[in-house]
Amino acid sequence: MSGSAVSLRTRIEERKAIVAVIGLGYVGLPLLRAVLSAGYSAIGFDIDRAKLAAIEAGRTYIAHLDASPVHAAVTNGSARVTDDYALLAEADIIVICVPTPLGPHQEPDLSYVEATGSGLARVLRPGQLVVLESTTYPGTTTDLLKPILQSGGLVAGRDFHLAFSPEREDPGNPLQAAEIPRVVGGDGPVAQELALAFYDSVVVSTVGVSSPATAEAVKLTENIFRAVNIALVNELKTVFAAMDIDIWEVIEAAKTKPFGFMPFYPGPGLGGHCIPIDPFYLTWKAREVEVQTRFIELAGEVNTSMPRYVVERLADALSRRQRKALAGARVLLVGVAYKANVDDTRESPAFRLWELLERQEAIVAYHDPHVPVLPATRHYPGLSGKQSTILSAKVLADFDAAIICTAHKTVDHALLASHCPLVVDTRNALGTSGSWPNVVKA
Repeated sequence: MSGSAVSLRTRIEERKAIVAVIGLGYVGLPLLRAVLSAGYSAIGFDIDRAKLAAIEAGRTYIAHLDASPVHAAVTNGSARVTDDYALLAEADIIVICVPTPLGPHQEPDLSYVEATGSGLARVLRPGQLVVLESTTYPGTTTDLLKPILQSGGLVAGRDFHLAFSPEREDPGNPLQAAEIPRVVGGDGPVAQELALAFYDSVVVSTVGVSSPATAEAVKLTENIFRAVNIALVNELKTVFAAMDIDIWEVIEAAKTKPFGFMPFYPGPGLGGHCIPIDPFYLTWKAREVEVQTRFIELAGEVNTSMPRYVVERLADALSRRQRKALAGARVLLVGVAYKANVDDTRESPAFRLWELLERQEAIVAYHDPHVPVLPATRHYPGLSGKQSTILSAKVLADFDAAIICTAHKTVDHALLASHCPLVVDTRNALGTSGSWPNVVKA
């Protein structure tokens, strides 16, 4: 181990290393909090000045996450927030937590990683450790990011060190970032030792793997596992519905088996930054090595078909129960966040439902206590700025139907079912008892 690596290892052990976190969103902000709690001085970097201003003012911009510890650290001088790459030269450890979305043809969009790498290459100095946390396909860290970082003249493994440790954030989960074990794959033994030492000082435990590519594959495997099993219950839902069997009742009974079964639950489609996206990262990379991922792609097809299935169930119920067409019907989407009890709308299936309903000339509104105003999105810019409808008996009676897309605890679903003529429940928010004759499962 070189002298600079030994020095960094000592600075980690003594909590004297300065840690920079790039990207202060759903992944980076919790990590920054954990780093500060571990006793490090830190730099928070983001190109969004609004986030930096919110932190400096003590405002929280992620509803379920208290940003006050970061604000306190900025106030007392143990943390700084910036959009200036030059300040990152002061850091000993730099952790990249930027988005990795999909492009228009379901291909990986690594533009944020590339732009971050280019910015870092201009200021990178000898002795630093760079860790990528953004979810991506195997090979990204060493094949894409490393050459970009080396374009500034430094060499990985000699002048600086590189590793991958996949983020494991779950918005709304009470587990803190420091309480979740971390997988770590270093680009060489020295990078591995340094990365493990850093994460061991921040989180409850670490799991070292043989390479960054292996660590990248671990994250994809975790989320593809969920995507495939959700696809299975989504398909079972459609089969059992045709047999007049409630999938939710089936799952509740099946999960009493103490072995050989793990419950997964159906829904109107997949949401969040990881599960709808990660399978496509692997299928794209698999084509490069001439391997087919038929099982994963089939799961993707099932999950992406769910919004259309929900709309079909709604149209059928309107026709049979109210003798109404979907065209001209007033439909309320209840819950636009991708999961319950958070304000995170990333990849929410509610947006796809909205699009499909408007294509059939339905009149759409929404209610979500966690999302009072719809944010700007890449794929649905026309919905930006629309406001949540306030629920009341009178308001609900004016709608022809409602779709429960997300089952927030703070929503009065009984009020909804009591006053809306038709409710399509995609989350079992109203239970399996069948006590609501105007409720249809989808």
